[in-house]
Amino acid sequence: MTPQLDAIGIVTSDLPASLAFYRRLGLDIPAGAESAPHVEVTLPGGTRVLWDTEETVRSFDPSWTRPEGGDRTALAFRCADPAEVDAVYAGLTAAGHRGHLAPWDAAWGQRYAVVLDPDGLGVQLFANTEA
Repeated sequence: MTPQLDAIGIVTSDLPASLAFYRRLGLDIPAGAESAPHVEVTLPGGTRVLWDTEETVRSFDPSWTRPEGGDRTALAFRCADPAEVDAVYAGLTAAGHRGHLAPWDAAWGQRYAVVLDPDGLGVQLFANTEA
């Protein structure tokens, strides 16, 4: 068997805030998940997104510390069109999430923006600028 990417893990310092952020991006996270130490959601294509609290990670790896510096992983959400990039960015920042890069037309033919999740992870929003 060849290994296949199955899951993307997020370690969060504030699970309820992180889940609320990703719900706003359309992930179908079950109600009540905020009280769990570990949460999993399966996306339509079968890939899973996993959340663990920092405390949960330290329970099996006492040496774990939060990474410092720039993004080490980026989640990118495709939008239907450039207007949706602008609308999603505006909605997230209006809800109090920090914008990192306001929407712009990238040289590679996409409308792009970056907003930070509650733990400071850059989340990319993009759409092709041509049909």
